[in-house]
Amino acid sequence: MTGAYAEIKDHSEVVHFAKTADGLAAIQEPQCAAAIWDRPLPKGFQAWIDGLDPCQMPATRSVLRPDAIPQAVSNLCDGSTMAPCVERDWLIGDIADLSQRFAAIMRASYLRLRLGVITTNACRKFHIDAIKARLICTYRGTGTQYGFAQGGAEPRDIATVATGSPMVMRGTLWPENPASGLRHRSPPIAGTGETRLVLVLDPIFDLDEDHG
Repeated sequence: MTGAYAEIKDHSEVVHFAKTADGLAAIQEPQCAAAIWDRPLPKGFQAWIDGLDPCQMPATRSVLRPDAIPQAVSNLCDGSTMAPCVERDWLIGDIADLSQRFAAIMRASYLRLRLGVITTNACRKFHIDAIKARLICTYRGTGTQYGFAQGGAEPRDIATVATGSPMVMRGTLWPENPASGLRHRSPPIAGTGETRLVLVLDPIFDLDEDHG
């Protein structure tokens, strides 16, 4: 365990580490700024997805009802020539399950679904999202990085979410105690040859007011 990770773990009321998917609902607790499901991935999944050509990975930005997401992701996989296999089925099912769970936690009728195939320094500055809450799960590559800081300062100690572990975090629009100084960023990977596959889910409460 790194020193930075140990220090973050001391913020047990702010960042909740869950052993089951149900633990993501801890984001509703008064002082919880983020909930991370610390989970193992199915055997063979990481080697499979790490071995894919980036052009075979699905990418999209769309607004959907949660129950429409499984078919939408399946269609995206077909379109990216991702061959049918057990690992592909698990990926589609996991995205569907996380979508249903997050929509239920947020009581959202729609979700903005983003699947990004990332090779550059996307969102490299530490920040808090201008939304109510967000779910991020990195299936391939380095996970989201986060730390604590106030004002415009950069975090001194940085933790990295494990690849495959979903993280739900509050944004600035959370009604009370939005993020408790918890800031995050995409890891800087430009020039490393790394490719990330990242799922991002945002709750949409009113389609007429959504301009994202």
